[in-house]
Amino acid sequence: MPAFFHTLEKIKPLYDWAYKIMLFICKLLLIADIIITSWSVAGRYIPFITDPHWSEEIILTFMVYMAVLSATLAIRKRTHIRMTAFDNYLPKKALIVLDLVADVAVLALGVVLLVQGATVVSPTGNIAKFAKYSSLPKLSQIWMYMPVPIAGLGMIIFELEQIFLHIEEFYTGKEAQ
Repeated sequence: MPAFFHTLEKIKPLYDWAYKIMLFICKLLLIADIIITSWSVAGRYIPFITDPHWSEEIILTFMVYMAVLSATLAIRKRTHIRMTAFDNYLPKKALIVLDLVADVAVLALGVVLLVQGATVVSPTGNIAKFAKYSSLPKLSQIWMYMPVPIAGLGMIIFELEQIFLHIEEFYTGKEAQ
């Protein structure tokens, strides 16, 4: 079994790379959100600056992306919300098993998000055919729903890593990082 865990350590750079890409995307979205919001607010109060009519919908779309992508980042760093009131009172092995069960449940959620999100944004789905932004009628609202399957994929990737870390911790006693 230790040889299996050693093999998994070799793919850790791929997880690091995926994390850095998602973090970079979140940073870009935040910067764009701040710029567009500032432009919109300035356009309302400064006479020579015009408020873009599309700003609110684009800001909300960027916020949806940041929310779901940052949730996948929280999985990787184990900073997501969880109940830890009884952690000090449970045996170490029981705590690892409970963490493993929780990770499997979140992995299942990631699969549902990926499958159902891909169905919604597929070219044959109603969203892609009919839903348009009201302020940008040429832009499909498929972009509003696209973060759902992306977040599902991110959850699957990072939950698999967490599951392997918990299994390694269970068998070797080595604290997962």
